[in-house]
Amino acid sequence: MKRILKYVVVYLPRMLGGLAIKVLGTLTDLGLPWVLAFMIDDVIPKKSLSLVALWGVVMLILAVVTRALNVQANRMASSVARDVTRSVRHDLYEKIMSLSGRQVDQFTIPSLVSRMTSDTYNIHHAVGMIQRIGVRAPMILLGGIAITFTLDVVLTLVLIATLPFIAVLVWFISSKGIPMYTKVQQAVDQMVQVVRENVTGVRVIKALSKGEGEKRRFDKINEETSAREVKASSTMSAINPIMNLILNIGLTLVIIVGAYRVHAGQMDVGKIVAFLSYFTMILNAMMSINRIFVMLSKATASANRISEVLEAPSELMPVEMESVANGCHIEFDHVKFSYYGANGAEGNSALAKEKESGRGGTLSAGEIRRNIDDISFRLKQGESLGIIGSTGSGKTTLINLLMRFYDVEEGAVRIHGRDVRSMSLKELREQFGVVFQNDILFADTIRENINFWRDIPEEQLCRAAEDAQAAEFLREIGAAALEGAGAAELTQGLSHLAASKGANLSGGQKQRVLIARALAGKPEILILDDSSSALDYKTDANLRVALREHLSGTTAIMVAQRISSVRSLDHILVMEDGQCVGYGSHEELMAGCSTYQEIYRSQMGGGDYGRS
Repeated sequence: MKRILKYVVVYLPRMLGGLAIKVLGTLTDLGLPWVLAFMIDDVIPKKSLSLVALWGVVMLILAVVTRALNVQANRMASSVARDVTRSVRHDLYEKIMSLSGRQVDQFTIPSLVSRMTSDTYNIHHAVGMIQRIGVRAPMILLGGIAITFTLDVVLTLVLIATLPFIAVLVWFISSKGIPMYTKVQQAVDQMVQVVRENVTGVRVIKALSKGEGEKRRFDKINEETSAREVKASSTMSAINPIMNLILNIGLTLVIIVGAYRVHAGQMDVGKIVAFLSYFTMILNAMMSINRIFVMLSKATASANRISEVLEAPSELMPVEMESVANGCHIEFDHVKFSYYGANGAEGNSALAKEKESGRGGTLSAGEIRRNIDDISFRLKQGESLGIIGSTGSGKTTLINLLMRFYDVEEGAVRIHGRDVRSMSLKELREQFGVVFQNDILFADTIRENINFWRDIPEEQLCRAAEDAQAAEFLREIGAAALEGAGAAELTQGLSHLAASKGANLSGGQKQRVLIARALAGKPEILILDDSSSALDYKTDANLRVALREHLSGTTAIMVAQRISSVRSLDHILVMEDGQCVGYGSHEELMAGCSTYQEIYRSQMGGGDYGRS
């Protein structure tokens, strides 16, 4: 919670202004019962209508002023809560974007999503509530007690006698609530994960008629989440009835003792009426304080979860490392890496079990293999490399290490002789144009999807679309928009609005737009990770020709499942179980690599080799 308080301090002047207004409004509110008592005991007995009207107007003014001050204070509280939450979300988003791949795996994407949404909402609610009733409720409580002392000491002591019981009750139950709300948020993480998976894979679920099964899966996690919420809410809500019981017992005693004192002539009727009003105000203040404790329990749990991310160490900061003059553009030097920690024996053991077993199998640390084991190769500027291999062989992991989504455990990855760990992430990644396996398009025009907020000239965007073999279908889209009014230009197709994730484009069209995005920035290093799987052979061949002609100075790395996509490249790396089992040209591998020969035979015979 301390980390979140730093955000609140920034808006302290505005908050103090709102709190000052809230204090004035509370003071005028506390004055109303006192004026009422004065009217009953001192003004009415004088039987003067003018005095009654005068003090009635005073009460009306106090009521209006109280309402106006409270409304203004609440508006200021809402603006502070809004700005604090906006700052928290901004920094949380920025931190999430800078997390290493290992840290994202550790937190999990659904958990990061819920921390950005439901947890920040709890912070927003808490900051606003503390300003609205966090000052008013204690002032009503303490101010009401102080004023009741001026009315009647004996009745005030009866009232005060009930407060220690309430304080102990609130403290005890609230101490139980924070861990429970933490478990609630963890259950929300799991529910977000299930919803995310189902929404992403809704077509597969429908195609395989697995809707009922996924409903049962969601119902199970939904029931678990609801059960945790009920348990936490039931525990915290126990405060209200017990507190009401204690306060009502106190109120009963106040009425009984007050009646005796009025009967004995030791107290005026107006004072007991005012006392009962103050007692009601104090009761409501205690209820409000209870709400604050409930909200703070939720907010504390959420603040701790947000702080875990904000305080996560920066694993991808540049470090001082010596450069190596080797004349290469890209070099992998005896690289070893595991997603599960050094030698598979430390770090994310739970994640290791999940990733390796897939369906809850058990793996010991010694059984966890390296994802990359002693990989070495070199590429000169402008050369091309194809990476091919079976599912899980480590092809995409090589890309992750080159772009420093993860850091190597042993060895080094170098660009122009510099270890990628010595570069800032901005300096490193500006050199790349990349299309990932599961890349996405945004709900925007195709132009903006290719441009990607880089202010690339229109001519360069069109050139990229041409090279990516996207120009033909973009012109067709533009012609359809013109409804036969004339020939369409490429720029008209670029203005076509793509749906989220490219849902209104075919697989091949989507891949060509993504390739155009990678080419548009004229990168030094081009990475195409299984990005031509949806292209027909002719389009794939034309793409490779365009890359050779217009990006001859670009070093290209292509991860593919088809030998036809990589056979013309300068070098081909064959991966199997994280190891290099073949490296060379197509002819060299056909002559001396049995794994490559097997892949070639299976594909030339019509088989479809595994995807990475």
